Amino acid sequence: MNTIWSKYIQGAKTLYYSRKLRFDDKFSNEYKELFGLDETKQLKILEIGCGSGALAGSLARWYPNAEIIAIDRDGEFIRFAKEHEKSVTFIEADIAALPFANESFDVVISNTVCEHIEHSVFYKEQLRVLKPNGVCLVLSSRKGITVAPDCYAQSDYEKEFWQKAEQFDNAVEKYGVGKYYLNEAELPAVMERYGFKSVKTGYVIANLTPDNPDTAPEFARAIINADRYAAIESIESVAYSMPECFSNREITEMKRIVNNKYDTRINQYDNNEKQWDTTVSVTMVLRGIKPHVTEICKTASKVI
Repeated sequence: MNTIWSKYIQGAKTLYYSRKLRFDDKFSNEYKELFGLDETKQLKILEIGCGSGALAGSLARWYPNAEIIAIDRDGEFIRFAKEHEKSVTFIEADIAALPFANESFDVVISNTVCEHIEHSVFYKEQLRVLKPNGVCLVLSSRKGITVAPDCYAQSDYEKEFWQKAEQFDNAVEKYGVGKYYLNEAELPAVMERYGFKSVKTGYVIANLTPDNPDTAPEFARAIINADRYAAIESIESVAYSMPECFSNREITEMKRIVNNKYDTRINQYDNNEKQWDTTVSVTMVLRGIKPHVTEICKTASKVI
């Protein structure tokens, strides 16, 4: 089982609970407008690089007539996704060799995947499995806003821990995280270059502020706890990556400190002690259409 990403980069809970916030139903209208899909049709939708399944679960709710299939090459993500999103078919597979027949999907979608895969590889298989006039949706996280509350400030113990970890952690470089990142102008140009037509772009802004009056209490606590999962799993990634550098006592102490922080923030929220901490998430949505075969051949000859 391939578990590189879930162990060394981002854990299953980190991806699942952060993406459940970004793809919450309160933002569904903005996404659906940019996706431009017919909700009444029995679409066959493939999500590539689904992580632990949050977006796929949202798609199943937003498009109840559709069949949702989601793939990821990390087996731990697929295991987690199967446990948490029952209305989706999850398969362990690689984008470079999708286990599907030509022209078998109406829609292919990915979220924060294009940054990590060479562009020709990223688009080649999507073109192959899409039907003519099928829709390719590429979602990419852009720079947002993050303001943390005072209670999240690092202690001296934490600073020393992370300084020590930085000396040995090469996971980002080793596994090519973000190696193929493109800016907002480059992304649509590359999508066109590799065969898609009628390319459009748009943005969805998710304001995640627990203390906002219009933020439901359950959602506010979910915002805080999503950050908790990310912090805890970052510590666990260090433990996996460099077991010889940190003792069990150090890892346990770090988790205790982190949990105390988020318990404090939950108590502040429950006691109406407003901190006005916030995360403003910006998701870029690209939408392209697969042309007919004759059009693809013309585009390919220009690329060559």
